Amino acid sequence: MNNILITGVSSGIGHETALKFLRSGDRVFGSVRKEEDARSLSAEFGEMFVPLLFDITDEKAIGEAREKVAGIIGDAHLHCLINNAGMSVNGPMAYVSIEEFKKQFDINIYGLIRVTQIFLPLLGFNNERKKGKIINIGSAAGRVTRPFMGPYAASKHAVEAISDAWRRELMAFGIDLVLVEPGPIKSKIWSKAKQYDNSYADTPYAAQYSNLSAAIDQIEDNAIPTEQLANLLYTIAYRKKNRARYLIAPKKWMVWLAIHVFPDRMLDKMFFKQLKKLRGE
Repeated sequence: MNNILITGVSSGIGHETALKFLRSGDRVFGSVRKEEDARSLSAEFGEMFVPLLFDITDEKAIGEAREKVAGIIGDAHLHCLINNAGMSVNGPMAYVSIEEFKKQFDINIYGLIRVTQIFLPLLGFNNERKKGKIINIGSAAGRVTRPFMGPYAASKHAVEAISDAWRRELMAFGIDLVLVEPGPIKSKIWSKAKQYDNSYADTPYAAQYSNLSAAIDQIEDNAIPTEQLANLLYTIAYRKKNRARYLIAPKKWMVWLAIHVFPDRMLDKMFFKQLKKLRGE
């Protein structure tokens, strides 16, 4: 049995990943923001699941959660920290408010940093504990930016750089870090994305947004099941030698070409054609 910490386990990737580790006999510490989620997940997952009640924007609550984990594991270590919690702000760059940008960055960037800094000692950083591993959930959007995904993509581009820096800085302490870059995953994020449909009705982007639901439905239909990503995360957690990055996406070869082969101006034209289609042209 090993100790695993996963942020954001109430649904989606985090929920499925928690199930994967629990079924394999590990103890899972999972962060949730609501007490009702803590109760329902405890009933669903059983005694090997320990809910941690904190928002990743709340440094004090994260610190209290660390003390709870430390009290339970004693001199043992966290085998793996999976930074999964996050959210997505989408919209035209000309109209997304600074407050929305701040919210996006506070959760996807600063939240990841807060959790990692606070739990590092339990991963064996600069102490005698056995050394653990960190897995950051980035995104293919951290490599290729689609129109209307600027805020989210910017946060995931930052996660790319943060992960590189941490991986190189933690090598001397025996702690490995792996970045996973999912493409579209079947989750509630798509239904949430549709909530922006009418937000820009009075802007020049109204035509694109009026047809956005259909485009989102198409993406969701081709999205990767959460189980597939959970299996990859489990494998990474227990494999001794990993790559620095793992891209997991439908039509992965297309994403690879977009990252490594296609010139930026070529991608610009491809996305422009997609926008014209959304406008009905």
